[in-house]
Amino acid sequence: MNSSRVLLRSNQFILLLLFLLQIQSLGLDIDSRPTVEVCATHAISPGPKGDDGERGDPGEEGRDGKVGRRGPKGIKGELGDTGPQGSIGKSGPIGKKGDKGEKGLLGIPGVKGKAGTVCDCGRYRKVVGQLDISVARLKTSMKFVKNVIAGIRETEEKFYYIVQEEKSYRESLTHCRIRGGMLAMPKDEAINTLIADYVAKSGLFRVFIGVNDLEKEGQYVFTDSTPLQNYSNWQEGEPSDPYGHEDCVEMLSSGRWNDTECHRTMYFICEFVKEKK
Repeated sequence: MNSSRVLLRSNQFILLLLFLLQIQSLGLDIDSRPTVEVCATHAISPGPKGDDGERGDPGEEGRDGKVGRRGPKGIKGELGDTGPQGSIGKSGPIGKKGDKGEKGLLGIPGVKGKAGTVCDCGRYRKVVGQLDISVARLKTSMKFVKNVIAGIRETEEKFYYIVQEEKSYRESLTHCRIRGGMLAMPKDEAINTLIADYVAKSGLFRVFIGVNDLEKEGQYVFTDSTPLQNYSNWQEGEPSDPYGHEDCVEMLSSGRWNDTECHRTMYFICEFVKEKK
């Protein structure tokens, strides 16, 4: 019985040894085989950061963005070139009268005259007085003639004189009338053109003409009281009288008319009817 047990145990030991040797031989075969990748179900940690690659080509231009906020005000630029001269505006109101100047120095005394002779001139005083009046009138007429600009204009029926003496409208009327004329009345385009050319070639910008609305506001008439029915040549936007003081009329060198204040002083043009032969 005991010998049977010993034999059994020795057989078991031999089988165990053979089994171990078989397992070792299988382990060597497994280690010599190539490794097969196995997908793991758990998360894999990232490896270290690699080197930077080469820069790629520029991409396509993107869409325009939204308009940004308005920037701050820029620095003031340099002064530009001077523009062309504008048209001449209306003449401004007459300024206040200036202060009286200082009294001048006394002149050098004159040479003593010769002693006069005794004369009974009582009967000649009246004649001398009349001569003084005639001389004064003659001087006034000579002054008027001197102030008439050279180059008188005329038509078949009338003469036209520009007087180079600044007067108010009413003074101009008087100066023309006491010499047998009237302030010029351009009643048609031909006469208006003639006067405008006369004014421009005389180097003037404006003159009084015989048109006004002194009698009734807004109803302009010529100085002979005839209405402006057939002809007028107002500047654009005229007559404009916002304050009701522009009752007299001036002609510009362009031939256009403009209403103006009567107290202003300027040159004026008279017309005289030719004497019939």
